[in-house]
Amino acid sequence: MTETQTKTSSPEFRAAAGAIDGLRNDLLRQVSAYRPLPPLNPDGRVVRRLPEGMRRRVVWTPHALVLFAAFVVMMAGFAEWDYRFLMGVVPAIPVAMTLVRPVAAFWASMLATVFCGVLGGDLWNPSSFIAQVVVMVVVAARTRPRTAAWMWLLTLLFGVLVEAGDPSITAPLATLSAFALLVVAVVQIRRDAEREVTVQRTVTAVERDRRTLLEERTTIARELHDVVAHHMSVVAIQAEAAPYRVENPPPELEQAFVTIRENAVAALTELRRVLGVVRAEDYEAPDAPQPTLAALDGLLDNVRETGLETEKVITGAVRELPQGVELSAYRIVQEALSNSLRHAPGASARVELGYVLGGLGLRVVNGPPRGLVKPSPGAGHGITGMRERVAMLNGEMTAGTTGDGGYEIAVFLPVPLSDGPEPRETAGGTADAGDADTVVVERGGGA
Repeated sequence: MTETQTKTSSPEFRAAAGAIDGLRNDLLRQVSAYRPLPPLNPDGRVVRRLPEGMRRRVVWTPHALVLFAAFVVMMAGFAEWDYRFLMGVVPAIPVAMTLVRPVAAFWASMLATVFCGVLGGDLWNPSSFIAQVVVMVVVAARTRPRTAAWMWLLTLLFGVLVEAGDPSITAPLATLSAFALLVVAVVQIRRDAEREVTVQRTVTAVERDRRTLLEERTTIARELHDVVAHHMSVVAIQAEAAPYRVENPPPELEQAFVTIRENAVAALTELRRVLGVVRAEDYEAPDAPQPTLAALDGLLDNVRETGLETEKVITGAVRELPQGVELSAYRIVQEALSNSLRHAPGASARVELGYVLGGLGLRVVNGPPRGLVKPSPGAGHGITGMRERVAMLNGEMTAGTTGDGGYEIAVFLPVPLSDGPEPRETAGGTADAGDADTVVVERGGGA
């Protein structure tokens, strides 16, 4: 390895090369860049609290402050005895330029300082002093902390070189500008940190919702597997036993039942294979059958034992629904009541089931929280799971607060019409399928 290669690969050389490249990027390559100063955000924490008419004018406050600083610089130059017009106007021009071309304004301020120093005989006369500080502060606020550091170093070197190596003349400017630029850099770093935290929170919330959605879909897939697998197993068994129920069945019928059984077994095998992709390694299949609306009374009894007053109202002709619909309806009621316990302690809940010809209407509403127990915070994952179940069944769902401060969840799950729905035994008696006016009301208090 040659000596040149050793130098170019050393950390010191790379740091110096990076610093020089940063100087070129910040103050040389974008000298003529046109970057107009944008107005304030009308939705900011302070601006949004002002009246509409005042808000439209307040957003231009930064521009007014910069122009006012240019006016102060011009007035300071007019106080000079010699060449007062030039001593005031020339340094004020770079200050105004920071509104449209910030990097060019810095170099223009350096040239204006030389020009005023030649005319007035003093490098840092009042107008040049104020103009240089204002320009560096505005440019630093519009760029980045690294640019502020480069401007401060260049100004210090410029002053020391022009004053023949005497740093005492440039020291006041260097000290004042260092404090001002430090404040600007701290504000910028904090603002960038807050913006980064906001972005991270947004990304985290999106990822959390996505993960919750995937977990809910996995749960639904597991539950539906138990439902579908049961039916497919029944089909396979009935297809295998059907030929033995017929005396001397024709070969065509036997072959048809064999084909049905083979297709049912193949479908069941494929279903289990697909479910294995989404099933966790530690998942254990439930021993009991998946719950349906027939088990809703047990759920309400468990909830009442926790102290939640519940009321169940059933309207319409109670009938057997597809197991997927009943399972989803049960899970929705379960999650809604859990939300009531967490977010509205001490309130009462009402569960309404409406059996109509086109499907099942479901409504769970709770009152506002009461008592001394504070509601638990939530992330809305339960609502996400409910919406996923409803979307899977092509249903509709609305959720929101009520007028009295409670919360309401309304769901409609469509069910295709079937021939002759069978009645179901309920706590209020047998509901006939053709009786559309059946109403069953059950109330229960907390323990």
